[in-house]
Amino acid sequence: MNHDSYPDDYIRGILNGVKVIAMVGASPSEVRPSFFAFKYLVQRGYDMIPVNPGHVGKSLMGRPFVASLADICRPIDMVDIFRSSQHIMPVVDEALGLSPLPKVIWMQLGARDDAAAEKAEAAGLKVVMNRCPKIEYGRLSSEISWMGVNSRTISAKRAPIPTQGMRLSLNRTTVGGGATAAADRAAKDRSDPS
Repeated sequence: MNHDSYPDDYIRGILNGVKVIAMVGASPSEVRPSFFAFKYLVQRGYDMIPVNPGHVGKSLMGRPFVASLADICRPIDMVDIFRSSQHIMPVVDEALGLSPLPKVIWMQLGARDDAAAEKAEAAGLKVVMNRCPKIEYGRLSSEISWMGVNSRTISAKRAPIPTQGMRLSLNRTTVGGGATAAADRAAKDRSDPS
């Protein structure tokens, strides 16, 4: 796979196909980018697990920190790595030791390790490097265009103005959207009183 550019369908397929995401390098500090990404993904219905040995005993958005991927006692769909490039290979090695294997290794903005990507892909995992799932979700769902960011999507149809409680999901087809079951689950969970 060419990791310099990803087709929207590749990213959309990943965001639609994952439910449980372990974020390695998550931080409870409200000024850290990992905090914003974690909170955003929780709000979109993803089952997030914060991984950071320096914060064990604390929680993030009501979810307890674990020290390592090996401490997670359930299958993980995606490992989102919020660490610098030199720390990626050990995280990928740990992820490849899990059973079952995660489906995706995602390296955040500024993080790239081609050898780690090759190793993960050889094991059958999808890999994304130097991208943020929060930004990609917002871009593909058109949420980001309502925040004054140019998404490079040209359309004569205007996306609906978000209202209180409204979720723009990747299922939208009006402005280059796609689909994500996670956002649909979140919307259903909010409206389902049981």
